[in-house]
Amino acid sequence: MRYFIEFSYHGKNYFGYQIQPNEISVQEVVERVLSTLFRSPIKITGAGRTDTGVHAKKMFAHFDFSEFLEDDIVARLNRFLPPDIVVRRLFLVREGLHARFDALYRTYEYIITTEKNPFLIDFSWQVNKNLDIEAMNKACKILVRYKDFSSFSKKGADNKTGICTIYFAQWLRREAEVVFTIKADRFLRNMVRAIVGTMVEVGTGKKTVPDFKTIIERKNRFLAGPSAPAKGLFLVDVGYDF
Repeated sequence: MRYFIEFSYHGKNYFGYQIQPNEISVQEVVERVLSTLFRSPIKITGAGRTDTGVHAKKMFAHFDFSEFLEDDIVARLNRFLPPDIVVRRLFLVREGLHARFDALYRTYEYIITTEKNPFLIDFSWQVNKNLDIEAMNKACKILVRYKDFSSFSKKGADNKTGICTIYFAQWLRREAEVVFTIKADRFLRNMVRAIVGTMVEVGTGKKTVPDFKTIIERKNRFLAGPSAPAKGLFLVDVGYDF
């Protein structure tokens, strides 16, 4: 039987979601707890992989298990998991439903703070410059017109294609916070952080909106801005046809 697990995590203490040879990952911790409770080796397949230090408010993964699970399984899992990982739901799905390949969309948020805030130190990028949100949103309108985002892919990443469909991209000012929301069918490795870093250069006047358009069209990562810090990035939603 195939099960889906929905969980959240604070990414500060992990070298990303996906298992690493010599570093601690979210996947490794979740698999270890599942295997302990079920007394059977459990391997999970996630909806995607988040980089070192990136957070997830809503991540999904699937695994197969031969027995029906008891109603208290979520509470039991959370007793064994560390404080920075929490399981929200665990539920049976139709045979063959795949957490990664059957995801209809993924939504990320990136938080920038324009003033020092000790309560956001692990969850935002502090930018001590005035940001032109109007210009950054003009860049968003350009972004959704394109399909190939090779300019925002990590150099040397194993992406087979740079093609993605972006459904939505927008910056909003929320008091001392500036929040970027982006929704797409898929994302390239490091793509959101590279887009944010480049748009911040537009917002500070280092690059123009026409420059941003040229960067996308040239498909050259070296022309784009630096990647924004991982700590401001959150995976906030993954959509499925359950």
